[in-house]
Amino acid sequence: MSFPLNEVEFKRNAVEPIECIKRGWELIKDQYWLFVGMTVVGILIGSAIPLGILMGPMMCGIYLALFQTRRGQRIEFGILFKGFDYFGDAVIAALLHMVPIILVIVPTYILFYVGIFLTMATTTNNGEPNPAALFGFFGVFALFFFVIMILVIVLSVVFTFAYPLIVDRRMSGLNAVKLSIKAALANFWRLLAMLLLTGLLTSVGVLLCYVGAFLVMPISFAAIATAYEQVFGLGDVQSNLPPPPPSFG
Repeated sequence: MSFPLNEVEFKRNAVEPIECIKRGWELIKDQYWLFVGMTVVGILIGSAIPLGILMGPMMCGIYLALFQTRRGQRIEFGILFKGFDYFGDAVIAALLHMVPIILVIVPTYILFYVGIFLTMATTTNNGEPNPAALFGFFGVFALFFFVIMILVIVLSVVFTFAYPLIVDRRMSGLNAVKLSIKAALANFWRLLAMLLLTGLLTSVGVLLCYVGAFLVMPISFAAIATAYEQVFGLGDVQSNLPPPPPSFG
């Protein structure tokens, strides 16, 4: 069953950041290592092809496992690959997320290297590089890069619910993105706080040992699944099934 965009209601200011993380851990703790395994394999497969072509389906598989666990249903590792049942919609959502980021990040790096080249070409009277010009460039670029990072963070926040909506409500990729943006903006600061907290946990995992980040990621995904439930509730279990094949009779 697919839910049209205008039939899915959401709550405002419903996300409880710390509660999401606590309930997310409670959700996965009994099958923690299974979720770690799915996360590691999902991220590795998803990273194999650029632009999120495979990352979208992998994320759908992870959220499908989380929602089935929340409903008390049995899960196994293979459910990760059930995300390919949502392949088209997941790819659309991934492209809508990744393309704007790439369009911002790539020109930023190009401008950085061009700026470095032009600044190094600026010399003082004795023919040496001008340190004032160099420090000025890095100051301006640091401010510019800070603005870019803010834009990337905002994009990450507003796309938070896209994959859960595709899985739970069988929404099209475009409609899932549209509704995710609306619901995320209605819960923006609380959702941002939750993502910053989970990001901090992931950073700690990176500092302790890079693979430690993979140990934290399942909790982050479970926290997002909990936030989704706080904002939308869980849809009918039937909505998790792939659409029926077309009838030619």
